[in-house]
Amino acid sequence: MQKLYYLLLLVLMFCLGCQWQMKPSEEEKSPDNISVERFDRVESGYLTMADIAALHQMKTDYPIETRTLIEEVLQLGPANDPEINSRLLVFFQDSTLQTLVADVEKQYADMSDVNWQLTSAFRRLKQLIPGIEIPQLYTQIGSLDQSIVVVDGRLGISLDKYLGSDYPIYLRYGYSEQQRKMMTREYIVPDCLGFYLLSLFPLPGEEERHSVELRHWHMAKIQWVVNQAMNSHVFSGETLNRLDKYKRANPKLSASEMMMLAPDVLADL
Repeated sequence: MQKLYYLLLLVLMFCLGCQWQMKPSEEEKSPDNISVERFDRVESGYLTMADIAALHQMKTDYPIETRTLIEEVLQLGPANDPEINSRLLVFFQDSTLQTLVADVEKQYADMSDVNWQLTSAFRRLKQLIPGIEIPQLYTQIGSLDQSIVVVDGRLGISLDKYLGSDYPIYLRYGYSEQQRKMMTREYIVPDCLGFYLLSLFPLPGEEERHSVELRHWHMAKIQWVVNQAMNSHVFSGETLNRLDKYKRANPKLSASEMMMLAPDVLADL
């Protein structure tokens, strides 16, 4: 009996040791870890089953996300319109949109890989641009409109725009091969970084905004920073190559200073 007691004690100590070992590391508990809020799941509950509980959750748990979806993404009217709930539901009864909702929930049942990639990329971005705030990220289902929306410190990812380069609905609606190449899971994180940077470093003033050259230059600088944060050449092109060359020649320049560069600095490269 005494031997059995000691055996049980050893097993208990071993299990306690296992539990201690399995506790999350300090890195895993870091507040910078990103876990995207799955607003799309609550949204789909209302859009597919007219679930009143889901609608209530949309309005109470995700008021800003719901307003952004209705007013900015779908442009259905004011979110406080008495008829807006019915209008939203009727809008999504379209068979194509119902297919989008179902395919989003199927393809993105698990987003742990995206969470990990976002965490890594935004950590690098904070190192590149110290003091930058990480936005609150959430997913939604639109109607093939905007891929990413940034409102009030929140960044919304429209998963219906990332269903794959060969997704039948994209082919049916005439998206080009170049467009479809970027409508994949792999482009979610680069797009999040790019649109967020664009919100922090907006396009030039109104008088310059119509200049194609200046717009191209501004977007090239944003893509260059995204490449650094991704630690990969997600975006490529002659201007990006010249920016790489300029950075190598001026290694002390920060990413923020690179964003402030005027086009003529590359004239001699």
